[in-house]
Amino acid sequence: MLRTSKIRWLSGTLVLLAFLTLLLPQALLPHAAAAQAQTSGIDAVLVADVSNSMNTSDRDKISNEAMKMFIDMLPVQGDKVGIVAYTDQVEREKALLEIQSDADKSSLKDFIDQLGRGPYTDISVGVAEAVNVLNHGADRSHSPMIVLLADGNNDFNKTKGRTQSQSDADLAKAVKEAQDQGIPVYTIGLNADGKLNKDALADLAQQTGGKSFITDTPDDLPQILSEIFADHAKLNVVKLPSITGNGSYQEVTVNVPNDSVLEANISIMSSKQVQIELTDPSGKAVDLNSDAAKLSTSKSYSLVKLLKPQEGDWKLRVKGAPKDSIDINLLFNYDLQLVVDPIKTKSYTKGDKVDLSAKLENGGQPLQDNDLYADMKATLVVNDQDTGKSTEQPLENTGSGFAGTFEVPDKHNYELVIRAEEDSFYRESAPITINAGGAAGSGTQPTTPAGEQDKPFPWMPVILGVIALIIVAVGGWFLLGWLKRKNRGFVGQMVVEIRDENTGDKSYPQYKKLASFRGRFHLHQLLQLDPELKETERYVFTPSNGDRIIIRNTAGGTLEKSGRAVDASSGVELKNGDRLSIPLQQADKTILIEYLV
Repeated sequence: MLRTSKIRWLSGTLVLLAFLTLLLPQALLPHAAAAQAQTSGIDAVLVADVSNSMNTSDRDKISNEAMKMFIDMLPVQGDKVGIVAYTDQVEREKALLEIQSDADKSSLKDFIDQLGRGPYTDISVGVAEAVNVLNHGADRSHSPMIVLLADGNNDFNKTKGRTQSQSDADLAKAVKEAQDQGIPVYTIGLNADGKLNKDALADLAQQTGGKSFITDTPDDLPQILSEIFADHAKLNVVKLPSITGNGSYQEVTVNVPNDSVLEANISIMSSKQVQIELTDPSGKAVDLNSDAAKLSTSKSYSLVKLLKPQEGDWKLRVKGAPKDSIDINLLFNYDLQLVVDPIKTKSYTKGDKVDLSAKLENGGQPLQDNDLYADMKATLVVNDQDTGKSTEQPLENTGSGFAGTFEVPDKHNYELVIRAEEDSFYRESAPITINAGGAAGSGTQPTTPAGEQDKPFPWMPVILGVIALIIVAVGGWFLLGWLKRKNRGFVGQMVVEIRDENTGDKSYPQYKKLASFRGRFHLHQLLQLDPELKETERYVFTPSNGDRIIIRNTAGGTLEKSGRAVDASSGVELKNGDRLSIPLQQADKTILIEYLV
């Protein structure tokens, strides 16, 4: 009965999608896609060089503090974060985790605190694995990004025969993949010891559309992470007055300019702990652990997040240690898109005038708070596709949108983008293509070609298409289900150790990534097929729901999970952080496993 209902649901869904695809004007689809792209969340992978060279480049592990601050700045729900720590291999890794609560952020920050250091470095390993993490867990509606914290230098293990040219080739491959998928790489060069390879990091950022930053002191990292967060989310960092601690509370005004602000992030950077108080525009004290505001603290920063804050002047009171320099930044999160009204499709030529108008939308609806337009300025950015030259012209602020006219200067192809900006954020429209070289069509904006509305609607193809879809859906459901079970992938990694029961010695932990396996694999494969441990072939892993894994002993028997013996013949489910002990009868050894997502 359950399978039948699923088939009916899938068939109905496909029929509905078929009707929507055929009935909606095709020219509206790019418009909708552009709006979706601008409202997307973020899928970020934080990549950290944890080689021993960081002992001098980042002595106090402030890079860890910066990554934690980046996580704290993200919205309360919806975004995804993954972490890759590398030397000349991936040392620790956390697959993309969707943030749904404060507990999820705490889990990510705890993972960062556990990162250790190791010998050797190969930057291509970290970048390639970050791209791989996004490939296996990113949401297509989200905006992907990579943040790399490193000194840019390689230090290869000579016993492995790795060469710089091999590393360069692997890095070039990862960069090409990032370019193809629109993944910008933001690089932060750590230069405390003066040995930074800044050119390599700058080139990596430039090739992928990211930005490159350099710091001689790790204390700058929280500020840099604010800039990266702002750049990717199309926000402007609002610099508030800095203060010097004197042992007493000092007041700073935080102005929330309008009711369209979803969140306000107040980041406070100081070398010593500070005390914070906050009052809302009515003068009422605000609980910093409530639905209105949340406070996150670490050894180098404090971050106050205001949730859907009231418009007006908030008062931030900060008490710092005497003579301690305290920097305060402000970032607003908005759910706003800049949408251009459709233009008519036609063949343009030199001298033609194209009327343009754009407005802000919130959740797909025109912005109701026109006060937000008051301080905004808009610019039309014109890119000549034939010459590569770019020009700008101001647009009129109408009080409820922006308007202007583009006059085609020559028989070229042009790409137009409207950019609207105020002090705390900016938005850019989807590009408009103007073809003045003789061919028809603009191709990227919703249009209504002349005479299109006079054509009869093709009902017969629609009906036949729906019938075909129903037939395909019923048969395809069974086929897809079988293929999905057979080829279902794994996430996360296994930390594997081998304990010799005669001596009590344990092997060095090995981190085995699971992304390359499909459908099932056995424990012997993780142990590099060591003949001595062949009996581990009987332990088979299969994927389960919710990023979990099932281990089953195909020969029957028990194993230890969290110190308790459990029957593995019918399968034992593992979730993130679970540990297993598997005693071997033929080798006097015990396999110790920890599953990490």
